[in-house]
Amino acid sequence: MSQSNDKNPSNLERATLGGGCFWCLEAVYQQISGVSAVVSGYAGGFMPNPDYESVCSGATGHAEIIDVYFDPQVVPFRDLLEIFFVIHDPTTLNYQGNDRGTQYRSVIFTHSESQKTIAHAVVKELEEAKIYSNPVVTQIDAAPVIYPAEDYHQNYFRQHPGQGYCMAVVAPKLAKFRAKFQSLITPEFR
Repeated sequence: MSQSNDKNPSNLERATLGGGCFWCLEAVYQQISGVSAVVSGYAGGFMPNPDYESVCSGATGHAEIIDVYFDPQVVPFRDLLEIFFVIHDPTTLNYQGNDRGTQYRSVIFTHSESQKTIAHAVVKELEEAKIYSNPVVTQIDAAPVIYPAEDYHQNYFRQHPGQGYCMAVVAPKLAKFRAKFQSLITPEFR
């Protein structure tokens, strides 16, 4: 049973992705056509009801993740994964840039057999195409219990674009996404 907010009307699917700090991923996925909600949270650990401080300590085993609620008729799961593999480094185990620890691991938590199949296929295609000089270490696991992060983490970049981390880390990832995936950006952000 998931602890996340229920934002999943019947026509939407849910994708759960971790690739470093959730603020970076959230800022990107909020700008994609077909995405109705993005919720930052924690998944894949062993402590119930974790909070930010405990997750950041690395002691809970959770990854910082985002839950993406999307319309697959507008933006297929595969497209969400293609974006995911461009905006973070899936070849670094337990870190992204200066963010270090298992909470920053690259992970796809799947919600169906179809998502699992697509995720494995995308990783295989990346490996075969030798897109990266090192092997992809992204975990692909069935979605566990997912806990939403505290309210102050939600919509973080939108609320704090001038904050130091946002300017130094989030904004460049957002720019990279915008340059490569212009056709997927919702008109509100064009």
